[in-house]
Amino acid sequence: MLYADSAATTPVRREVLEAMWPYLTGEFGNPSSTHELGHRAADALKAARADVARAFGARPGEVVFTAGGTEADNLAVKGLALAACDPSRGARARGRHLVTTAIEHEAVLESADYLRRLHGFEVTFADVGPDGVVTPDAVRTALRPDTALVSIHHANNEVGTVQDVRTLAAVAREAGALFHTDAVQAAGWLDVSLRGSGADAVSLSGHKLGTPKGIGALLVRAGAPLEPLIHGGGQERGRRSGTENVAFAVGLAAAARGLPALRARADDVAAARDDLIDGVLARVPGALLTGAADGNRLPGHASFCFPGTSGEAVLLELERAGVITSSGSACAAGHDDPSHVLLALGVEPAVAQTSVRFTLDAPFDAAALVDAVVAATTTVSRLGA
Repeated sequence: MLYADSAATTPVRREVLEAMWPYLTGEFGNPSSTHELGHRAADALKAARADVARAFGARPGEVVFTAGGTEADNLAVKGLALAACDPSRGARARGRHLVTTAIEHEAVLESADYLRRLHGFEVTFADVGPDGVVTPDAVRTALRPDTALVSIHHANNEVGTVQDVRTLAAVAREAGALFHTDAVQAAGWLDVSLRGSGADAVSLSGHKLGTPKGIGALLVRAGAPLEPLIHGGGQERGRRSGTENVAFAVGLAAAARGLPALRARADDVAAARDDLIDGVLARVPGALLTGAADGNRLPGHASFCFPGTSGEAVLLELERAGVITSSGSACAAGHDDPSHVLLALGVEPAVAQTSVRFTLDAPFDAAALVDAVVAATTTVSRLGA
C-alpha cells in the first residue's frame, strides 16, 4: 500500500510514542499539583514547551498548547481579533475588521464568520491568484484603517501553494494590524518560525508531524493581546484553561525534535512529486494541475482535477490498486459540495468535483504511481463518471 494522504494525517512515529509512554502510565500527575508526582509532570511540560519553542523560533512563554490545529486557529482568530478591539486593555483599540482569504482552512473561515455574526466584525477576502498565491498588493488593498487582524495560511492544505508570510506580515504590521498564519501544513517541511516570520501568532498541529491526534500549539508573540476562549483555572498563563495534556505535549516536543530529519528528505520528495506531475499531465488526457506550477508548493503536494471523471470514483479505483489518497481537505470529507479552495481559484464546480490530492512525506516511486493514476482515470472514464 502507498499512503498518499499525509496532509490529512500522518502515522504516529515510534520515537514520539516512546517519549509519551511514561506520561501515559506511571508519570500521570497533574502538572498543577504540589506533590512530587505533579512536580515531575510540570517539569516534563516545561521541557516540552522549551523544545517546541526552540523548533519554531519562539520563546517558551510564547507557546500555548491546544488540542490541535483547529483550536489553535480558533484561539488565534477569535482571541487576537477580540482582544485587539477591546479598549479596556489600555492600548488604542483597533476596529472590527478582519482580512483573510477564501482559500483558508475551515477553522479560520468559520472563526471569521463567527466574529461577523456575533461580534459585528466585517470580513474582507483578499484576492487570490489562480495558482493560490496571495500577493502583498492584494493584502494592502484589503486593509483598512480599522483592520484588527490579518489571517493568511503559510501553505494551503489542498493545493500546497506556499505563501510569502514574512512579506505579508510586514504589510499587515505597516498598517498597524495583527497577523496570524496557519502553519499546520507547512511545519513539517518549511522553516516555520514565530520570530522569523514576523507574525503575531502561528498555528501548529501535531498529527501532521507524527503525533497522535489531539495536540497542537499556538505560538503567540510576547505582548500580543489574546482573549482566551476557554476559561477556568488559568493554565497556559491564562490563555487556555484546563489541565494540560502532558503526555501529548511531550509527544509534540519529540516530533519537533525530529523535524530536521523530515526536512532533509524534502528535495527527494519534491523531485518525485515533479516526476508524478509531469507523468500525469503527459499521460492523462485533460488532467489539470491545481496550485502553483512553478515549484512554489509543498514538497509532497500534487493536486489534480480530471475533467470527465468522478473524483470519488478515481479514489476508489486508486484504493483498489493500493494507493490511499483523498479528494481534498479531510475536514470537508463527506460533503458533496466542490472544494471551496478550488472554486476560489476559479475552477468550475463540475471540474472541482473531479479533484484528487496526493500528499506524501517520503520519497516514492513516481512511475508506479503515475501508472496507477492512468489506470484509475481510464477505468472511470470508460465506465462513465
